Amino acid sequence: MKIFVAGATGALGRQLVPQLVGRGHDVTGMTSKPAKQDAVQALGARPVVADALDPDAVAQAIAQAEPEVIVHELTALSGAIDLRDFEKTFALTNRLRTEGTDHLLAAGRAVGVKRFVAQSYAGWPFARTGDRIKSEEAPLDTTPPDAVRSTLEGILYLEEAVTGATWTEGIALRYGGFYGPGTSLGLPDGEQLEMIRKRKLPIVGSGEGVWSLVHIEDAATATVEAIEHGNRGVYNVVDDEPVPVKEFLPAAAELLGARKPMHVPRWLGRLLAGEAAVVMMTEVRGASNAKAKRELGWQLRYPSWRQGFAEGLG
Repeated sequence: MKIFVAGATGALGRQLVPQLVGRGHDVTGMTSKPAKQDAVQALGARPVVADALDPDAVAQAIAQAEPEVIVHELTALSGAIDLRDFEKTFALTNRLRTEGTDHLLAAGRAVGVKRFVAQSYAGWPFARTGDRIKSEEAPLDTTPPDAVRSTLEGILYLEEAVTGATWTEGIALRYGGFYGPGTSLGLPDGEQLEMIRKRKLPIVGSGEGVWSLVHIEDAATATVEAIEHGNRGVYNVVDDEPVPVKEFLPAAAELLGARKPMHVPRWLGRLLAGEAAVVMMTEVRGASNAKAKRELGWQLRYPSWRQGFAEGLG
């Protein structure tokens, strides 16, 4: 198939494009920076430069590529995430999830793409009540902390726009927290791993927040499966072991050969990092990958983050 990947040089794009090329697909990779054209070509794709927030540039790029499938992996999250200023950190990503999605959908409709696959998120948007592990049918949070409200609105906008596009097979993939090459949990020296090594990522309060992770290579594999035979709707793309923070951080520290993380009360965590960070440490729910495994035939190389971390650090 002819596939257009927007965000081809991101952490996920760098894993996804070679997998698609290896499966015999004809891939065009979009980047916003002319200097990254060689990087796209090195991945095996045909490079095209376009600003995702420029509707005319996006329309022209997609018209020239004439894809059968568009894959929307656009974010702007390089560098550390400032949880105290969540809205500022995610402002551009939120525009890519709203305006960028609209531009890609409009251009895709004009050329008649058969399938549209977009990046969503499973890390914290679920309602913080009921089951600790949530399926795709579970409701999302209706009372999020103010700091993350606009980001949740962007995620909802993307999912509704993509899955509601009746003219194509619209698929939203709710990825868990990425780890592996090119990510902030990238082995061996990603930014969050360095924070764990230096005991700058403490357990806050109960530490009962459940995190769902996925190795970046497995996330790409799930995306390939969705591109090739996914059905309209939402899929959680996470590993088999959602884990409470109070278990994850000490285990990660041990694998890194670091000292155990500190433990701070909820009030101090709120003072140091803000309410959003405290909620993510204490209240968020994890996600089930049963649907993606059942309907996509997705097989994980790293079923547990424990295995992925251990092998990556070996």
